[in-house]
Amino acid sequence: MTKILVHILFILFSLSALAQKERASIRSGNKLYEQKNYTKAENEYLDALSKNKNSVEAQFNLGDALYKQKKYPEAIQQFDQLSKQTTDKELLSKINHNLGNSYLESKKYEESVKAYKQALKNNPKDEDARYNLAYAQKMLLQQQNQENKDNKENKDNKDNKDKNQDKKEDEKNKDKQDKNENNDKNKDKKEDEKNEQQKPKDNKNEMKKEEAERILDALNKKEKDLKNKRKQKGTAVEIQIEKDW
Repeated sequence: MTKILVHILFILFSLSALAQKERASIRSGNKLYEQKNYTKAENEYLDALSKNKNSVEAQFNLGDALYKQKKYPEAIQQFDQLSKQTTDKELLSKINHNLGNSYLESKKYEESVKAYKQALKNNPKDEDARYNLAYAQKMLLQQQNQENKDNKENKDNKDNKDKNQDKKEDEKNKDKQDKNENNDKNKDKKEDEKNEQQKPKDNKNEMKKEEAERILDALNKKEKDLKNKRKQKGTAVEIQIEKDW
């Protein structure tokens, strides 16, 4: 029995020692935080959590130290995780207020609006959260308007790009069609020229020969007539005919 009691006392003493070290780290962290030495303050809060991972105060102050160092994603994670570990309305209001601030700095306005609403739900008297909510809603509206404008511009640019692409395709097809038509015309022209070259040409020499033969026949007839007349008169006349072929 005595041994069990000693063992229990030892555990209690150890827990008390850890609790004291935890508190010492938190106090040291708070002092460094007030001195705006946020990096060292973060280390002190982490040291406190190494002794008691469920320390709400150390977790909350760690989130603040991260926020002050502009480590917004880490701060968001810290506050979001802490919000799931308590049901205390006043604490939840503070947690969601700081969560909203972290989202706001990250330009995540929609999430920021939701966090501020949660802060006001748990503490309707938090005027700072109300003011920040109005500001976050204004920034969200501007963001949405800008996104709509960008989407419209992107759509217009895409439509213009598609139109230009279609125009280029039409011009390309027209050039191709014109080229094919020109090729067909040139081909037809070459075929016509080839056919023209293959046509039998008029033989001018043959025409001259035919003409000469007619002339020769006429002269022969004339010679014959003259011979007959000479015979009748008793005089022979010889006529030389020169051929022109």
